[in-house]
Amino acid sequence: MKTFSKYALAAACLATTTTAFAPPALSGVQTTTANTQLFSTVDDKTEVREYFNNEGFNRWNKIYSESDEVNSVQLDIRNGHDQTIQKILNWVEADGDIKGKTVCDCGCGVGSLAIPLAQMGAKVSASDISDAMAGEAAARAKAMGIKNAKFYTSDLESVTGKYNTVTCVDVAIHYPTEKMAEMVEHLCSLADERVLISFAPKTWYYDLLKKVGELFPGPSKTTRAYLHPEQVVRDALKKSGFEVAREEMTGTNFYFSRLLEAKRV
Repeated sequence: MKTFSKYALAAACLATTTTAFAPPALSGVQTTTANTQLFSTVDDKTEVREYFNNEGFNRWNKIYSESDEVNSVQLDIRNGHDQTIQKILNWVEADGDIKGKTVCDCGCGVGSLAIPLAQMGAKVSASDISDAMAGEAAARAKAMGIKNAKFYTSDLESVTGKYNTVTCVDVAIHYPTEKMAEMVEHLCSLADERVLISFAPKTWYYDLLKKVGELFPGPSKTTRAYLHPEQVVRDALKKSGFEVAREEMTGTNFYFSRLLEAKRV
């Protein structure tokens, strides 16, 4: 049976089970900014940007790589995130129609999803609020000889355009609950066919873990973490003309993520 101390540790880590952001800025990465109000306060956005351009980049770049410089908790989070990514790739592979399609990956981190989608033939436009993360993703793609993916720096609400598929994996944990619906609706406005989104679900269990974790402050708890009622996400998708077609739940000891694929109806 799991002990209370393990629950507390899981809770403490839940606050940092965020998106994959990362490395020092790359000279070839485009940058866009916007003065918007999607975040409840400027502090949320500033915290995330500064964290993932500095200490957070170093930590999460190791987690979202093959580095051995990770502890057991970070390794568990890596495995959980990898599972979510693989579930998306399995869906895409099963559909067999991604080649030549356009994909917008919001909050791309170090390219964990954008790069394999490009390798499958998609035309990828990927962005991250962190220069360091977008730069690392671009560097990884270049090292692999990938030419059908571009990476640039932008907050989510500044992303524009129209794409066959829009993805947003483990980014919502940075968005205040009262702004979650607006964020989902913005993602939907970019998508012609489907939206793939993952988020930390708000349940009594995960909420309890988060509250317990807040009693154990540590250096890794640098940004705010928000859990979201699943119905809020589903309602926002429906309001935007999308219907959930497939869903998955990934839960390890320290990583919790609900994944929804919604198609335009």
